[in-house]
Amino acid sequence: MKKINIVLFGTGNVGSKLINQLLQAREQLRKREGVELNLPVIANSTTAFFQKENQQPSWEADLVNFGFPYKLRDVLEYVQQQGYENLIAVDATASEDFVNNYFSLIEAGFHIVAANKVANTRSSQFYLELRKKLQEHNKFFFYETNVGAGLPIVETLRNFHRSNERVTKVRGVFSGSLSYIFNTYCAEERAFSEILSEAGIKGFTEPDPRVDLSGKDVARKLLILGRELGLEKEFEEITIQDLVPSHLNGQSSLKNFQKNKKDLDPLFLKLKKELKQDEVIRHVGELDLQTGILDVKLVTEKRTSALGSLQNADSSFEIFTESYGEQPLVIKGAGAGAAVTARGVLTDLIKLAEKLP
Repeated sequence: MKKINIVLFGTGNVGSKLINQLLQAREQLRKREGVELNLPVIANSTTAFFQKENQQPSWEADLVNFGFPYKLRDVLEYVQQQGYENLIAVDATASEDFVNNYFSLIEAGFHIVAANKVANTRSSQFYLELRKKLQEHNKFFFYETNVGAGLPIVETLRNFHRSNERVTKVRGVFSGSLSYIFNTYCAEERAFSEILSEAGIKGFTEPDPRVDLSGKDVARKLLILGRELGLEKEFEEITIQDLVPSHLNGQSSLKNFQKNKKDLDPLFLKLKKELKQDEVIRHVGELDLQTGILDVKLVTEKRTSALGSLQNADSSFEIFTESYGEQPLVIKGAGAGAAVTARGVLTDLIKLAEKLP
């Protein structure tokens, strides 16, 4: 039986879903794959719970009742003392700072699986140094859920690149939040601000919806894909259409934005009135490999196109390559949500486990 020991950092929406999915799948993985997934450490930003091997934790209660404040070195010393092998650190945080720990984790013998996008969207220097460190220590770094949640976007592009298939363009609806907002707005006669509020209630947007409307999250995903294809770009080089008017942007409070979000309505109503009968508005990311241009913007699409026919919070990615010609490969489906993201992380864990002794 192959034993894999997972240290989870982050017990928010994705992390908590991942723990439950892992515990539910554990017995089947033993039987079908001959793999035993253990969770010796579960940690949030302040508290860690260290458990015995094969213990079936009531993990939320245990984290509260038996967890204690920790530093990273406490985790590293614990796994070393226990003699754990096949170590995988899962970064289910959204922390800008936590990725600074990746180098220490790698040196301590950890492979890394990340839902967190930060490590892949920092400077090119950081990006390359991280990969050099991974190579030096013969460690793996899996991050399929960085783009498209559970959809196989990163893996598909990586395989094209490795097989010398020339990718010419990638475009699509990268944000499940903005997909829901514009799909609904173009299908119904309601105010943009009303649909934005509804998206927040349904949990599609960030607590501050300006994070979604700024386009920065989509830009980060574009950068990740561009770098997978060998494009040497920095985040600052991406052209981003910010959908938040200057008087409502991050220089003002969230309370001010919520109070005045109806100011958005005339802007989007004008765009809607300019549409032809068979057109809709979509928020897209576009990566042109031939020009090296990365764009995040609003576009009009035919209702019958792959992007125009999207519903709910689905994402769609069009990958144009030399072999596919004018007909792109289209990958479409749920591109957001804690459950599908957690399932994607679990899939990464299983793939990584296959590579370990």
